[in-house]
Amino acid sequence: MTKAAEPLKLDRTAVKELAAAWKQLLLPGQAAPSVWLEAAAPLGTLTEEEAENGPAASLWYPPDLPGDAYDAIIHRIRGETQRHNRNNVTRTEAYRAVYSRCPELHWAMLAHMVSRNGGWNMTDLQGEWLPRLLGLDKREPTFQFLERANWLIFGDAYPQLLLYEASLRYGRDLSRLLPAFGVSRFMQPVWAQFWRRRDPVPLTISLIVNEQHVIEKRVVQHPYYQKKVLGTLFFGMQSLLQLNQVVFPYHLEPAAYLEKQDGRQRGSDLRLAGLVLESFGSLKERIEFGKRLYAMLFGIPEVREGVHQFARQVRHTGSRSDYAPHLFAPLRHGPPQRPYRERLSGLRLRPQAEALYSPRLADAWPDCSADPAEPGDWFAASSAVTPYFGELRMPLSFEMTNEYGFGLSKVEMAVLTAQEIGVARSRL
Repeated sequence: MTKAAEPLKLDRTAVKELAAAWKQLLLPGQAAPSVWLEAAAPLGTLTEEEAENGPAASLWYPPDLPGDAYDAIIHRIRGETQRHNRNNVTRTEAYRAVYSRCPELHWAMLAHMVSRNGGWNMTDLQGEWLPRLLGLDKREPTFQFLERANWLIFGDAYPQLLLYEASLRYGRDLSRLLPAFGVSRFMQPVWAQFWRRRDPVPLTISLIVNEQHVIEKRVVQHPYYQKKVLGTLFFGMQSLLQLNQVVFPYHLEPAAYLEKQDGRQRGSDLRLAGLVLESFGSLKERIEFGKRLYAMLFGIPEVREGVHQFARQVRHTGSRSDYAPHLFAPLRHGPPQRPYRERLSGLRLRPQAEALYSPRLADAWPDCSADPAEPGDWFAASSAVTPYFGELRMPLSFEMTNEYGFGLSKVEMAVLTAQEIGVARSRL
């Protein structure tokens, strides 16, 4: 029997407290120090000023521990962030590991599942279908777009999660050290409140708001990505290509991954929860979308329990075979089929059809170095953020399995149509 939904509650007292704290931050004389910038220096390094005069973060050291203890915390967190911010797979696993240690950090679980989707989108660009529709000149900038957003969010959020863990170890709130990691001042009162209340809902919504602001000017409004990705006809096809879907596998048989039977006999148990983002270019829409995903992930018991089981049992590789091995395979057993022949029958393969190629991230894209985040704190007006802290609404519908299968069929049909009129790409 399906359990009833358990809507998440947003405490109004907590919201009023945060709103007052945000207004206080913006009063005259409360300007943030010059080092209070979002990732102004490469993570894991000291600035010239710090190397010469000692860590600037000492400005915010609480008085109850020696300065060298705080230095050690800062260096360790910077180093850990840099180590795990290598690619989508390492980031996704880092989020999961934090959540396994601190299940009160709901955002870490949400980020883990959204990051899985980001990895699947990245490998789709080198998978069975998109190379037949788009040249590398279109696919590579799209990967760079996804990777840059992924990298920036992790570089901003992961130090916050690790600092909370350090607070637990030391038994005191260390949120005053957030400026050392370039985190927006918007987050400091949020973490201070979470330390007192341990209420995950205001914290999760705040992190959703913060991280979408982190990428707004650096990625979404960046002239390069506007020209090469967001402003292209290709990105206008995002619905067709499923780039605007986020799916959470919440029902599958783990034993199916071990069985030797033909893959097309499996998959009848696959269930996907998910939502569709209508306008990626809208900051407001992205934030509200993140909130709906959160409400769905933690407010619907069937989804929450199923997704948690999936996250525990299935290692993220970037291949869609992680959740649908009856449809996708991470390896090809021969050269790409030419001409391409229809393979799908709903959410199953046709008799004798080869599985769809969905590579692991490591086989699709090399690790790439990242430029430091552009400096600057996005937070400038409390009135711009408080509207996001209204009611946390449950999505009217979350079951995505059939829609997902229909979407796959649309992409396959696009490949067949392009092939028929002679414009399918040959650059595989």
